[in-house]
Amino acid sequence: MNGKTGGYAIAGAVFVIDQVVKWLVVDVLGIARLGDRLEIVSIFDLRFVPNVGVSLGLLPADSDAMRWALVGVTALIALGVGIWMTREPNRHDRAALALVLGGALGNILDRMRFGYVVDYADLHFGEFRPFLVFNVADAAITIGVVILLVRALFVREKDAGAAPVEKSNA
Repeated sequence: MNGKTGGYAIAGAVFVIDQVVKWLVVDVLGIARLGDRLEIVSIFDLRFVPNVGVSLGLLPADSDAMRWALVGVTALIALGVGIWMTREPNRHDRAALALVLGGALGNILDRMRFGYVVDYADLHFGEFRPFLVFNVADAAITIGVVILLVRALFVREKDAGAAPVEKSNA
């Protein structure tokens, strides 16, 4: 995967898939108001939830000034991720950063258009919900961050410049 085009292609695909799925849920299926719900299987529903906060609904942006400040901050973060992705030499890390970038752009567009992020995926086991209601963008961001963390903490890349260690026959 080329550093620029491959990463941006993945980010673009995540962005498009996120927006298409949100359109299908809200406009095609009509799950567009708080409380609207469609059971897909016994453990997964489509449920409309407008998220005005940041991750986990924290720091609600309940005024126009807060909304646009949040858009600005997340846009700066997305810009930083895009620059990092372009400069990142490892293709796995570039792919993970692309997931984060695509998801961030999808949620930024929602916040700009509606004033909130459209969340709809509700995974539950009875009353137990291991996650808050989320969307494709949230999933992509989470998966990208987990990949980056796992690779940073547990995967050691071989140093390409290091000379091989020779075994002695002593």
